[in-house]
Amino acid sequence: MRIFGFNFKSEKKFVHFTCNVILACLIIAVVAVAVFSPLATDAYVVSSPAYYNGDKSSDKVSLMVNVYWGTEYLDSMLETFDKYNVKTTFFIGGCWAGKNNEMLKKIASKGHEIANHGYYHKDHKKLNEEQNRNEIVMTQELIEGILGVKTNLFAPPSGSFNDRTLKVADSLGYKTIMWSLDTIDWRDKNTKTIFKRATEKTKGGDLILMHPTLNTAEALDDILKTLQNKGLTVSTVSDVCNF
Repeated sequence: MRIFGFNFKSEKKFVHFTCNVILACLIIAVVAVAVFSPLATDAYVVSSPAYYNGDKSSDKVSLMVNVYWGTEYLDSMLETFDKYNVKTTFFIGGCWAGKNNEMLKKIASKGHEIANHGYYHKDHKKLNEEQNRNEIVMTQELIEGILGVKTNLFAPPSGSFNDRTLKVADSLGYKTIMWSLDTIDWRDKNTKTIFKRATEKTKGGDLILMHPTLNTAEALDDILKTLQNKGLTVSTVSDVCNF
């Protein structure tokens, strides 16, 4: 048997040749789809990655307060921040802000930085592009309507994000913020444990995650005192990251 100039002396060789041709065609097809498909041409270069630290060469750290609940502990925390003349960053959940306009105004009036934490505390890794965008934009518009301030920092709930989340946040003018130290105060309701996690290994550039909980409010005075005694300055995320 002779095909395309090839001489096949057995059916087995012909079958082997045919399989190789089919495999080669499949590989070419896959490459063509990857290169020329709409998904490939829709490539987006994110200008900044997620930030887990600020400037490590500085003496500045930030206490990131994520707010979806715990309203009853915010007054105490704000008083403690005032006591040490500290301005930090509050990442605000949209559904919380919608029900707590006055508390949001109070936080902002104290000079704290207001940032975006999505609207419904969803898992952004599981959301499509439109859903990611809606979570951020709805929160942005709500906060802007209440405070007249446009947020530009976004902390994905539970720290869950992927390249799609980064792309959407970046396209909206946001920097995606993670953390280097986590108090895990939402789970471990122990004042001493929260204090230890916020202070024991803390160094310049750290972004320390916390929430408004009873034990965090109780630990906050000692946390701020200890960080200052270590020569560290507590400031906003934008200041620590040099944004």
